[in-house]
Amino acid sequence: MSMQIGGFAPDSASIRSAILLYEDRYGKEIFATVHPVEIGKRGRPAIGAGRPVSRQGLVECFSALANSAAPRASFLPATVLAIDPYAITWWMPPTMRRVFFDCEELGAVSAVVPHPGLVFQAAMNGFRVFSLLGADRPTADTPLYEPPYFNTWDNGKICIGTAKVPVAITPADIPGWEDGFFNSAFTHPNYGKTRVAYQNGVYAFWRDALAGAFGESFPRETLLPMNYTLAALIGGQLTS
Repeated sequence: MSMQIGGFAPDSASIRSAILLYEDRYGKEIFATVHPVEIGKRGRPAIGAGRPVSRQGLVECFSALANSAAPRASFLPATVLAIDPYAITWWMPPTMRRVFFDCEELGAVSAVVPHPGLVFQAAMNGFRVFSLLGADRPTADTPLYEPPYFNTWDNGKICIGTAKVPVAITPADIPGWEDGFFNSAFTHPNYGKTRVAYQNGVYAFWRDALAGAFGESFPRETLLPMNYTLAALIGGQLTS
């Protein structure tokens, strides 16, 4: 899966050159050199001999980069919890939403079911989802719970598979990330920790959910706590 910030998709371009910044022992940037990048026989890039960067060259370089950079400011929906150059984290209140399954145990089936409050994070290093016990907007101290879904790994990681998700990680793309998660078929529980506390296991849970056994309220007593808060997620402590 490829991602982008702003309008640039890494898969649509090839590496051309590199700029190296030099500092003195006090950490101040002294000068920069620009180097051609050559692709070796094994497909590995190698930095060639450099030359000093001129003032005109820097102006031309950053003027060109400005066309593909993320906008300086954009409207933030009320559901956005945190945003930085590498990730966006948002909240989805408890809701009724359709899910799709395609597995031997449950068959090819779809239904509108209740969901708990969820926290999503789309980042350069992957896509994550977590459950919330309450219905209010989470704060930094809000505990995170296991997502009760198929196609998820430990620490909230989502197995993208063939899901159609945006390449960008901007606020405007949040609906696309949510659609990519909910509109793709849940095919199997991934290896790892137990995702939901339910008699007879996760297949029984979703069989009952799809049959309408929970009505319009997600059974919050089935959620399993994790040892993390929202602040840990935003602070980058869930790296694996």
